[in-house]
Order: sequence, then structure tokens, then C-alpha cells
Amino acid sequence: MGVAFSSLWGSLFGTKELKICILGLDNAGKTTLTYQMTMGQAVATAPTVGSNTEHFTFKNLRFLLWDVGGQASLRASWTQYLSNTDAVVFVFDSTDRERVQLAREELHRVASDEQIAKAPILLFANKQDVAGCMTPADISEALSLTSLRLQNWHIQGCSALTGKGLTEGLDWLANSLGAKG
Repeated sequence: MGVAFSSLWGSLFGTKELKICILGLDNAGKTTLTYQMTMGQAVATAPTVGSNTEHFTFKNLRFLLWDVGGQASLRASWTQYLSNTDAVVFVFDSTDRERVQLAREELHRVASDEQIAKAPILLFANKQDVAGCMTPADISEALSLTSLRLQNWHIQGCSALTGKGLTEGLDWLANSLGAKG
């Protein structure tokens, strides 16, 4: 009965598609994470030049995922993708200690953009399956997440290769977007 009502409701009123920008430095695992979410498996990827788009449904929410390349030459254009964005997923390579400062600068630059002033930010601390990686707590401190006072944010440890931690992060995101009204 619930499924029939849900289908009828969707056909009468439509389902709003939520735009999610997936950002992070190059080699953070953004594309692998995108395919893990949309296909349920890791696939071989090449560095993203520009962006990829994928559709994804989770907990009755329909997402349009924008996986945007993280190379230095592309990061300046990230703000062009933020128009009408409902949420940002920022992917951080938990093994990349050398570029923590750069990741912090890029994350805070994006978070300060007026276009996403009310958008929740989910930070996936990727590659938690690699020995010696930074913990989500270490990353939270290194990226100064507590200074992101204007946004609702959450950090979630994950592995894009295995899918571990993705559901927990997406649960938080779905709840945040559902509460947004």
C-alpha cells in the first residue's frame, strides 16, 4: 500500500531532483565514490577532466551527482558548478598528509561561497582501509571543520573501494536534506 501511494504521489507531484556537487583534490577518490554510490561497485577510473554526472536514488531522494575534477587547473572553476546546489560532498584522501593545508583552503573557499550558504556539507574521509591513514577526528581538526559555522556539516570515514561508510554518510545527507524542507 505504501509503495502504491508513494508511486501515485510521485506521479502526481513529481520528485524533486537534488543537485549534489562532489569535490575534492585530485586522487581523493571522487569518481570511485560516485560509481560505488550509483553502481554499488568500484570500477577502474581515469582522472576526471571537467565533470561527470550521474543520477542516484537514496531513501526516496533523487540526486543528480556532479563529480567535478580536482586537478589544480580545474579547482578554480568549482564555483561555476555550485549554482542551485543542494549539498556538497567533499572527498578527502585520508593518506594525503602533504596536501592537508591545500585541501583545507579549497574546502573553506567552497564553503564560503554564497551559492551554498544553506547547503549541508558531507566530508568523506576516504581510504580509511589504508594502513596509517589519518582518522576522521584527525582530519576534522586538520581541516578546521569546527570553523565552518554557517553550514551543517558531517565527516564520515569511508572506503570508496569497498563501500564501507558510504551508507552512514548518505543517511546523514538524506536526513539533512529531508529536514531542509
